[in-house]
Amino acid sequence: MGGDLFAIVWDAKTQKLYGLNSSGPSPKSLTLKYFKDHGYKFIPAHGPLPVSVPGCVDGWNELHKRFGKLPINEILQPAITYAREGYPVTELIAYYWGLNARILKKYPGFADEYMPNGKAPVKGQIFKNPNLANTLELLSKKDFGNFMKGNRHV
Repeated sequence: MGGDLFAIVWDAKTQKLYGLNSSGPSPKSLTLKYFKDHGYKFIPAHGPLPVSVPGCVDGWNELHKRFGKLPINEILQPAITYAREGYPVTELIAYYWGLNARILKKYPGFADEYMPNGKAPVKGQIFKNPNLANTLELLSKKDFGNFMKGNRHV
């Protein structure tokens, strides 16, 4: 939810192809001067500095306004259920989750959210994300068009 969204949608009704770039810009206060003043020659691969303003939720809104037929609460319900009740982590996801957890656990909130009992989930373990479920529930009960503003170009 906190990332970007890119979509290519074929609309059979209009016989047209639509593209959506709902990627976010850099945060307003993160300037080139900041990087220079702090001795950066490159944007770091990890941590808060490479993160853009999220555009995903705004992208969902734009797609729903243009192409949606179902109510948003119906669309989000399966994701809410998986986040609340959990799902078994696949072998490949567990492998990469474990590799990334070693790097990301030093950042505030990561371990609390993504490392139950202090460890990355293993293959077959049920992973639950109640905070994500709560956020999706809030979105499902509101017009999420005003939840987050990203860059949108439909």
